[in-house]
Amino acid sequence: MTTYLITQLGYAGLFIISFLAATLLPLGSEAAVAAMGASAFDPALVLTVATAGNSLGALVNYAVGRWGARVFFSRWLDVEPAALEKTRRICRRWGAPVLFFAWLPVIGDPLTVAAGIVNLRLAPFLFWVILGKGIRYLLVIQGAQALLT
Repeated sequence: MTTYLITQLGYAGLFIISFLAATLLPLGSEAAVAAMGASAFDPALVLTVATAGNSLGALVNYAVGRWGARVFFSRWLDVEPAALEKTRRICRRWGAPVLFFAWLPVIGDPLTVAAGIVNLRLAPFLFWVILGKGIRYLLVIQGAQALLT
């Protein structure tokens, strides 16, 4: 699916992959970002598109946490209450800066959901999520380019 989206849709495909990878779906976007960032695509545009898509996906998680956590989790996902409570405690203890790590596998998506559950203000949420995801993608692109030289 990733290869098809990139080869057929270019930047739009990258946006879709990056968006879906930030939701609770088990997808990754790093390979697509690395491939596009180290090829004929404009690395700055790859960085911008991937960061925007991934940040908007995190915003969906935030909205689920803020407005639909109980319904969403009880009907469609089997999330252990203890795991959700642990993530909620992390958000309360460390505050918005913990969202810098929203790009991390396994804990990143639950962090963004927990931020919505604890009603974290939107501006700090977006600042830290975009900063973390942007730096992560920048490093992925630079690493892919370095491997080709």
